[in-house]
Amino acid sequence: MHILLVEDDLKAARLLAKGLEEENYQVKHCTTAEEALTQTLDTFDLLILDWNLPGMDGMLLCSKIRSIGVSTPVLMLTARDALQDKVQGLRQGADDYLVKPYAFEELLARIEALRRRAELQACVTLQAFDLSLHLQSQTAVRAGQEIELTRKEFALLEFLIRQQGKLISRHQLAEHVWKADLIAIDNLIDVHIKNLRKKVDLPGCEPLIQTVRGQGFVFALPE
Repeated sequence: MHILLVEDDLKAARLLAKGLEEENYQVKHCTTAEEALTQTLDTFDLLILDWNLPGMDGMLLCSKIRSIGVSTPVLMLTARDALQDKVQGLRQGADDYLVKPYAFEELLARIEALRRRAELQACVTLQAFDLSLHLQSQTAVRAGQEIELTRKEFALLEFLIRQQGKLISRHQLAEHVWKADLIAIDNLIDVHIKNLRKKVDLPGCEPLIQTVRGQGFVFALPE
């Protein structure tokens, strides 16, 4: 497990890194948020952030990390133990919150819990031919290339994949994806299908979304 530790207290960082390495974790240490943002954050399995960093603090760093689409678990370390601080930390995207001083055994237990949670989330993936849909991170990858989708495009693609090989009517799409009557969003279906095809059917890849004239759509895998 590869951990990024962002801590400006060098003594505390050395002790923590040493303890983690003795538990067979790989640790990369940064002293500032700005330095941390130069790292390829999604290659780490866990980010441990100290709240009281110089310059950009750990809370702002966590918010920034989430805003750029990094879903790596975040464990926030801080001396602040007020309930409102904990709530703020979780709302800014932290997955767990540990108040200093803490027992090293508790830190290890929380890291293990976050690792198990991440593994469970990683299993929530839909696979269709060379297209992967990662439900937790709401990302799609085809032929090794990440595809940027809006929330509605993602929901539409997920529904089509779950019904792959079946004819899906426009009424079904309106009901299950838009939660609306067809008459209210009929044109939107065409727009979203068109945009989805442009994004999913990459150059050199087989087309996956087929139109059945007058009936609906089929998510069909290449033969």
